[in-house]
Amino acid sequence: MYPDVSIVPLNGKTPRIHQSAFIAPGCRIIGDVEIGPDVSIWYNCVLRGDVNFIRIGARTNIQDGSVIHVDSPAPTKPDGFPTIIGEDVLVGHLAMVHGCVIEDRGFVGLGAIVMSDAHIESDGMLAAGAMLTGGKRVLSRQLWGGRPAKYMRDLDDAAIADMQRGVQHYVRNGQAHKAAVLGTTEG
Repeated sequence: MYPDVSIVPLNGKTPRIHQSAFIAPGCRIIGDVEIGPDVSIWYNCVLRGDVNFIRIGARTNIQDGSVIHVDSPAPTKPDGFPTIIGEDVLVGHLAMVHGCVIEDRGFVGLGAIVMSDAHIESDGMLAAGAMLTGGKRVLSRQLWGGRPAKYMRDLDDAAIADMQRGVQHYVRNGQAHKAAVLGTTEG
């Protein structure tokens, strides 16, 4: 359906992509991956659900060059760590998101890393270039930054509104890119 996109079934699991989603050229989507309505997966992203599952909720965007992966089950973690990304989430360019949870309206900045067993609550933000290590939790309306990431400050209403404007922008822009890539006048 999309040019230069690999959709790879693996271990009996085929990626499930909602028909309204935009998957940009260069993307590789493998295994147990589910992508919801109006999601945009931007150019050259890799989503690899090979040893656990990936779920991405409605209107979320995964920006160019990002990698989404999972963590295998093991004796000390029998369920491993899937990657669960909620609705209306912004994931910036070149982010690495691995075996973690990002709740609805969470934000992962450009080049940030979210490691296995980390958690970003609704309206929480991980700053550009930050690294959220395993077991850490960004609470709702908090900004964390640095390597390793630490609490910096609470987010005000304007910052929350700005993140939601970003989500709306990416839904519209994703549909415009989808139409251009598919050579149609519709998304």
